Amino acid sequence: MSDGYDFNSIERKWQDYWRERGLFEVERREDKPKFYYLDMYPYPSGELHMGHVRNYIIGDAFARYRTMQGYNVLHPMGWDSLGLPTENAAIKFGIHPAEWTTQCVANMKQQFDRLGISYDWSREVDTADPQYYGWTQWLFLQLYENGLAYRGPGLVNWCPQCGTVLANEQVVGGRCERCDALVERTTREQWFFKTTDYAQALLEDLELLDRWPERVVRMQEHWIGRSEGFSFTLEIEGHDEEMEVFTTRIDTIYGVTFMVLAPEHPLVAELTRGTEHEARVRDFCQEVMAESIIERSDEATEKRGIFTGANAVHPLTGDAVPIWVANYVMMEYGTGAIMAVPAHDQRDFEFARKYDLAVLPVIQPEGEELDGRTMTEAYLGDGEQINSAQFSGRPNREAMEQIADYMEAEGIGHRDVNYRLRDWCISRQRYWGAPIPIIYCDRCGIVPVPEEDLPVELPEGVEFTASGDSPLSRIPEFMEVECPQCGGPARREPDTMDTFVYSAWYYLRYPSPHEDRAPFSRDDVEYWLPVDQYVGGIEHATGHLMYSRFITKVLHDLGWVSFREPFASLFTQGMVYKDGAKMSKSRGNVVIPDEINDEYGADTGRLFSLFVGPPDQDSEWSDEGVVGAHRFLWRVWRLATENLHAWDAGFAADLPEDGGEEQRAIRRKTHQTILKVTEDFESMRFNTAIAAIMELCNDLGSFAASMDAQDAGDRAVFSEGLSTLVMLLSPIAPHICDELWERMGLEPSLFECAWPQADEDLAEEETITIVVQVNGKVRDNVEVPAGTDMDDVVEMALEREKVSKYIQGNDLVKTITVPDRLINLVVK
Repeated sequence: MSDGYDFNSIERKWQDYWRERGLFEVERREDKPKFYYLDMYPYPSGELHMGHVRNYIIGDAFARYRTMQGYNVLHPMGWDSLGLPTENAAIKFGIHPAEWTTQCVANMKQQFDRLGISYDWSREVDTADPQYYGWTQWLFLQLYENGLAYRGPGLVNWCPQCGTVLANEQVVGGRCERCDALVERTTREQWFFKTTDYAQALLEDLELLDRWPERVVRMQEHWIGRSEGFSFTLEIEGHDEEMEVFTTRIDTIYGVTFMVLAPEHPLVAELTRGTEHEARVRDFCQEVMAESIIERSDEATEKRGIFTGANAVHPLTGDAVPIWVANYVMMEYGTGAIMAVPAHDQRDFEFARKYDLAVLPVIQPEGEELDGRTMTEAYLGDGEQINSAQFSGRPNREAMEQIADYMEAEGIGHRDVNYRLRDWCISRQRYWGAPIPIIYCDRCGIVPVPEEDLPVELPEGVEFTASGDSPLSRIPEFMEVECPQCGGPARREPDTMDTFVYSAWYYLRYPSPHEDRAPFSRDDVEYWLPVDQYVGGIEHATGHLMYSRFITKVLHDLGWVSFREPFASLFTQGMVYKDGAKMSKSRGNVVIPDEINDEYGADTGRLFSLFVGPPDQDSEWSDEGVVGAHRFLWRVWRLATENLHAWDAGFAADLPEDGGEEQRAIRRKTHQTILKVTEDFESMRFNTAIAAIMELCNDLGSFAASMDAQDAGDRAVFSEGLSTLVMLLSPIAPHICDELWERMGLEPSLFECAWPQADEDLAEEETITIVVQVNGKVRDNVEVPAGTDMDDVVEMALEREKVSKYIQGNDLVKTITVPDRLINLVVK
């Protein structure tokens, strides 16, 4: 009889064992292939729940699997401590961000350890450590010195509740992703990284990401948004200013009947200043700018606008073209100004009809005559060019090139490429971040902080609540400094850097986290990078993942790294739902890991998290499923401990070459399970891998109930199956497996053991079942020895009563066979 499965003491025992031996700490090795597995590090802004930890359990199972395969696996963890999420949490609980971070890190680290996650804590990275953010400031200086960081006016997203600028990726549905306040659009002096300089490289190198989800690649491709077209300028009657326009349809230029500016466009104020239109246009713009970009860009949104009172001059006809402001044009796209061609753009058409503006068709489908007065919708297809001066009568695609040639020859414009991607605004008007390492001197201008003066550390005793200006600006002892160039009085930049800046390079720090002469050891980075497997949420597709790619490319061009892409393979895990809603503290539907650990054990929580469904899909939490997972571990425990009398560590010598039918069946199942679980682990289908392990457990239980424990062959076959079961389960439920391994008299830990190898010959079925169809409908099954010639199987099928009755009196016109699977008999 076995003793009880005391998971609490077992898990404490093996966690101590792993920690005391430094089992998860790795160094560079030349005798093993390397594998860098990385989970996206968390914000230490609270307590982990099971929705969070599913991601880390997935990672741990895979890292343990790769280690057992003989790889030198780097599996680190750190903390995304600086930034808005942590500061907001600290404000909410009335505690300093540094103290809050320390408390949260300690708690979350304990949670990770209780789950048995195999992190190499000797490589822990914390972005709030001045040693780390000092090198982030160094990174800023590299971009600045190479013309990739600049300060200038920019249209930005302003969260009035958080009191700071937000990146586009931090605005969801027009609201702040952290506090859900409506985001305002305003112009402010900010610091930017020139991501647009790398737009084409970011786009082209998507071809290198053949192990990324296609959905993420397409999201990045759309976000970069490359368009080929034509750029030109229009004069404005009575004004010195000109209007710059980019279009992908220069063939429609003769159909322009009005121009449209985005409400955010600086020309709006210039054109209306001091006119009768100024107040009404200003009020309209403020109203529209309060709306979300998503709402404004929705095709179903009503098109609204207002006339500025100004007219542009058509560059080809010389006609006056009225300039309007409309809600459906955004500064984020093109130049923020469009030529409106209502006959050939549906949005422009709806707008023109609403405000009684002219509709002039310039492309006509074959066999039809379009009349702008009677058109009911825009014509979007190709056709013959009309109303287009000397270009009329030609196919519009041909005319497109000829019009572009003509305008270039006349110096009116040029062929151009436009990107949807915008420069990255990194300024944040908050305290809890790395100060931007810039000094302003009235004599010298903008002066970078010398590298030897880094890090520029955050001062203490700061009132860091959101107020609209940077909290650091209110600290004279921080702001007032000597100019590094002239020695005169100067002042620091009061803004801190966006949280995405720290995460854009943290994966480069793990290989050498204690390096103090450089941001990282180049030798260590060249050994470990690129990251072989990166895991995180798809919500980071156009934020963190894009910024990390950008920073890597910059460092590549500056000679710091040899690779252009940081993450060779990406896996995006699904969300965990409970009671039909995403698991979230705000909804009150979270399950805390400690609750599962205390009642069922960490291995149960791990097993359920991996078994609940495909890890790349959303899953529903089930208390009954947790109980079921726990029952299975009990079955494994009893199978092993109640049959230790039949266990033989030297089973290999007694394995029968042929054996009886039951012995062959259990060996076949054992080796089939190795193949199945290995294949599923490679594709991260842990749920189906666990299902296969459960089947093996059931079959071993049945075999154990009837085997002869005195028979060497039975003992060997059972021992092979049991050891395989425990080894395959160990990356998923490592504590119970190490305990059973030790009780089986074997040297722990399984973490250091080799992954079992399958004998494919033994895994082959002795008999197979062939499905027999007649005209595509299943009529019978035929069981034959594996490897039987399909022609022979056809003859057998034709003789079976269930098949022959559908053939009699008909002609057999065709026989379709799928080897070892199916026969389809086609009759007439």
